[in-house]
Amino acid sequence: MLRALVASFIAATLTAPALAEVQSIETEAGPVTVTKMAGDLDKPWGAALMPGGDLLVTELSGKLLRVTPDGTKSAPLAGTPEVFTKGQGGLMDVALHPDFENNRLVYLSFAEGGPDGGASTALGRGRLENDRIEDFEVIFRQQPKVTGPNHFGNRIVFSPDGYLFLTLGERFKFDPAQDRSNTLGAVVRLNDDGSIPQDNPFVGDDGAEDAIWSYGHRNIEAAAIDPKTGQLWIAEMGPLGGDEFNAIEKGANYGWPTVSKGRHYSGENIPDPSTRSDFHEAALYWTPVISPSGMVFYEGDAFPEWRGDAFIGALSGTALVRVETTGETAREAGRIPLGARIRDVVEAADGSIYVLTNSKTEPGNIWRLAPLQQR
Repeated sequence: MLRALVASFIAATLTAPALAEVQSIETEAGPVTVTKMAGDLDKPWGAALMPGGDLLVTELSGKLLRVTPDGTKSAPLAGTPEVFTKGQGGLMDVALHPDFENNRLVYLSFAEGGPDGGASTALGRGRLENDRIEDFEVIFRQQPKVTGPNHFGNRIVFSPDGYLFLTLGERFKFDPAQDRSNTLGAVVRLNDDGSIPQDNPFVGDDGAEDAIWSYGHRNIEAAAIDPKTGQLWIAEMGPLGGDEFNAIEKGANYGWPTVSKGRHYSGENIPDPSTRSDFHEAALYWTPVISPSGMVFYEGDAFPEWRGDAFIGALSGTALVRVETTGETAREAGRIPLGARIRDVVEAADGSIYVLTNSKTEPGNIWRLAPLQQR
């Protein structure tokens, strides 16, 4: 009851236009304060921390902004791609090349329109120069382009060995997620220029797309690599119930839509994952769903008790969800109730945590979570 009241208070207070800071929230690591770093954003979707502490932030409508730690927002950066802005589609994730300080490469994933009203996820890159993206080029396109406004996926993750993972939804088309001849409902692995690594699991298989690393996914909007182990983890949205936290393995099939812990929106049952040992089962499930979006493994000093844990944004869960991992096992270890839809999570250089809020009806914000003594 107390937790629900706290969440309700925070939700009411944080949506107030004049808010700068709220009272502390009690957590396992002590009191945490939430400060509004920037507001009046148009459905912010992804953020990347730049050298020096600024954030590059995408807005679903197609804009890319630079936001300073004091909340100053730039004008939209020129040179970004034209995007498909229907339903869940738009300009989505943003990531910096691991050698950004030398090559200035920025990666953007987005919904890209095609013939006859179809669309799919695309990935491109360009150089950030003088507050514009120069020489932007698309380096990967999800195939095929299909109609509909849902399930584009879209998280970009660089591995320690320099490869790039891109998570792709099944575009709300269900069965194609089990078909390796397309990239709907897949995690793809690419070289940093978009070419295909020759050790991908299905290279040379005439019936499969060479880019696929894993498949059988529904809609993945949260992904990160555990720096302790190099393991790629994703959190994906289930239907009615059955959100999943998965350790991603080379060539593995994760079962959607053949199995799920959830049910179809019609109420129709779906066979349980335990009925199919040939599918890779999730390490953790959520029912009721949290609608995971955005994830980071925390490495900072501000919250030493949480070092090594994953933090996942929760849209319907309106919280920051903390998960502990051991090998390929995982458990939910806590939640910070924030009373708002959390779209992305970024660790700042000082160990504080930035979250992007993404309301369906109100402007979005960037909030900073810090220990009480950093207030």
